[in-house]
Amino acid sequence: MENNATSNEYVRGTLKTIVLNLLAEHDRMYGYEITQEVKERTAGAIALTFGALYPVLHKLEQEGLLVTESVEVDGRLRKYYSLTTPGNEAARNKTNDLERFLEAVRLLLAPRNLVAE
Repeated sequence: MENNATSNEYVRGTLKTIVLNLLAEHDRMYGYEITQEVKERTAGAIALTFGALYPVLHKLEQEGLLVTESVEVDGRLRKYYSLTTPGNEAARNKTNDLERFLEAVRLLLAPRNLVAE
């Protein structure tokens, strides 16, 4: 599934929600950490590329939903991302919206029980 173009389409549509939700859970994370958490929690079914992740992180920062902090680690700067107060609210709202949408899709995809008359 990892290299499937269709699954990439679904990831693109939910990436903001995924990132907001992870940051809400972990307080602060850096980019590589986010990609590894997604890979681990989905047993490799979703593998985020940096090319997909960083534009979303920058957009969320522009929208005022997250802030960055650069920290020197082993002589290199690591950029950590954390949610602002509006970011925490957006994480809750977007996660709830996505859960409602997924439930609606499950209902649409479930086989209908045909009742014989």
